[in-house]
Amino acid sequence: MTRNKYEFEYEEYDSIDELTEEDAWLLNEAREVTVQAYAPYSNFHVGAVAKLTNGEILAGSNQENASFPVGLCAERVLLASISSLFPNIPVETIAISYRSSLVESDHPISPCGICRQSLQEYEDRMKHPIRLILGGMTGKVYIIPRASMLLPLSFTGGDLGGF
Repeated sequence: MTRNKYEFEYEEYDSIDELTEEDAWLLNEAREVTVQAYAPYSNFHVGAVAKLTNGEILAGSNQENASFPVGLCAERVLLASISSLFPNIPVETIAISYRSSLVESDHPISPCGICRQSLQEYEDRMKHPIRLILGGMTGKVYIIPRASMLLPLSFTGGDLGGF
């Protein structure tokens, strides 16, 4: 038997005020994009803003529908837009924020499982890490160096054979 251990490190900041100017700008943009979310069922509005390696900035927000919970998360809306508008351009950083009338937005949240899988796939496809900035409207901020760190032992195209 072999015992293995998975660990990762991330940065934790007390507030947006401790971030670099560029990181703070991206997180503020993600906060602002939450107003574009269509979330009448969950009342959980998520905004995601990406900086691509070519300097382009794109945004996405979650989009729900009446067959709730079959909606689109902000991260997947964003990745689909990037893939359509800038194919083959890697993502450098994604900032993600949220607001809700039901819970306090005073701490970072992490992408859901399907978004983690989508981020992992995009990193693999582009052969480039996606840095994540996670924060609510106030409070602590996390910076994770690679989105794939959130999905240890991930299922990838290689597991399907020939990919």
